Parts: sequence; C-alpha cells; structure tokens
Amino acid sequence: MLAGLLKSEVAINMSIRIVNTFIEIRKLIVSKGNIYDRITNVEYKLLEQDEKFDIVFDQLQSKKEQEFKQKIFFDGQIYDAYSLIIDIIKTAKNKILIIDNYINDSILKMLAKKNKGVEVIILTSKNTELNKLDINKFNQQYPTLKLATTNRFHDRFMVVDDKELYHIGASLKDLGKKCFAISKVENEAMVDLIKNAS
Repeated sequence: MLAGLLKSEVAINMSIRIVNTFIEIRKLIVSKGNIYDRITNVEYKLLEQDEKFDIVFDQLQSKKEQEFKQKIFFDGQIYDAYSLIIDIIKTAKNKILIIDNYINDSILKMLAKKNKGVEVIILTSKNTELNKLDINKFNQQYPTLKLATTNRFHDRFMVVDDKELYHIGASLKDLGKKCFAISKVENEAMVDLIKNAS
C-alpha cells in the first residue's frame, strides 16, 4: 500500500517486485497444486489407515484375551503364572469359587485384586494355613470371602461367575515352582458338576 502511494523510483520498483513475487507464487501454486493435493490426500489416507490399524489391533488384543484355552508354565515362571491367575480373577463380575487343598495366605494377595463386590468361596482341606483372623481382616477391606473345608477334591479348580471353569495343575500357593498347566474347561456341564460336587 505504501509503495502504491509513493511516487518515487524506489517505490515503483518495489511495487513491481511485489506484483512479480505474487505472480511467481501463483504460478508455483498452480504448477505444483496437484502435488499439494496429492500430499493432502496421502495425509488423509494415512489418518484413515491409522484408525483402521487401531481397530484391528484392539480386536486382535481382545480376541487374544478371550481365546485363552491352556497355558503351560515351566519351573521358574512364577510371575507369569501369578499374572495369569490375577487376570482370571479380574474377569469375575459376581463370584469366584476356588478349590485348592493346599491354600495359604498368598491367595489373599491375589484376591485383593478382584473386582469390588465379587464374592469368593474357597474350598480347602481342614489343615489349611488360613485362619479366621486372616479371613476377617480380608473381609473388612475386600468383602466377601468365605472359607469351607472339604476332602472331596484332589485337583485344583477355579469357577468364575458360575460359568467359566479352570483346571489348575498346581496349588495356587506354588504357582511356577514346578512345571504345570492351567486349562480352561469349555464343557458347561463340567461347571455344573464341579459346583454340585462342592
């Protein structure tokens, strides 16, 4: 605007240079416009692909979690076995039934990670290391845990929400100390048999 108002030689040359610069910029945009369009299209495509990858990865992760059937743990895989049991405990919405003749207070540390309001029943031998004080203290913070004794089972089982049954090859207190397996039993009739036997 100033160059247009001034009538000097410098102002006229400056006005010409400004107009020429705008002409060059316009030519550049016109000649390279398709490149900018293509770059914009590529950016949009990448954003779309990112969203699709996120969906695929989420679905793969959820299927991975849902498809647990069996896992074998070897001597020393203590944390891995412990983590899997915790993951199973966290899936419970209402109730967990644990059958293990050799239970001790380590189970309380695992059950402290359960969802709020989930009832837990432990069936164990009369020689259990858990006592009434352990149960009472646990129930004050993480209700409700009930303990009963039985001698009807040799193997270890966990039933989650009266519908998912897990066969556990080692006592929960000894996870990962020796080679053992955890298997999900897909037979719904077996869940009822275990519940009725308990």
